[in-house]
Amino acid sequence: MTMINKSIPEFSVEAFHDGEFKTITSEDVKGKWSIFVFYPADFTFVCPTELEDMAKKHDELIALGVEVYSVSTDSHFVHKAWHDTSDAIGNVKYPMLADSTGALTRAFDIMIEAEGRALRGTFLANPDGIIKVEEVHDLGIGRSAADMVRKVKAAQYVANNDGEVCPAAWEQGQATLTPSFDLVGKI
Repeated sequence: MTMINKSIPEFSVEAFHDGEFKTITSEDVKGKWSIFVFYPADFTFVCPTELEDMAKKHDELIALGVEVYSVSTDSHFVHKAWHDTSDAIGNVKYPMLADSTGALTRAFDIMIEAEGRALRGTFLANPDGIIKVEEVHDLGIGRSAADMVRKVKAAQYVANNDGEVCPAAWEQGQATLTPSFDLVGKI
């Protein structure tokens, strides 16, 4: 089942953010574009490279009106310990959500039940909380924050330019397409 064009699920979870423990809810994320970066576990191998990669793009994403939320089934206490001890995770400035019950991971349909961990799932939601991008990887395959930024720009362009679509590998400033009867068979 895909999450595309579905609402983000209602949730309330503890998080580690800006050196504090906070409660983050589904209502907190509405009104702006949001990226949810699910990963299997803290203190692992591929996960810190992905979260650090996203941290390097965080300022650019904030400038685009996007907030990032990383999510694992670890507790907010574990997130703090990881943030305090890992150079890579020390660079993370976005909220690290603790889904220790697995409810949020299950709601996004990416729980590996036998392990109690998430697949590598990335979801982009628009300001109305509707999911516009969904990307799910197996555990050994890391993601690219740069490509996610490209997808954010494409999703925002399509949202702001009714009737236009972005072709493969579209980058901001490149030509888009306007689907029409006359375009059929011309590409």
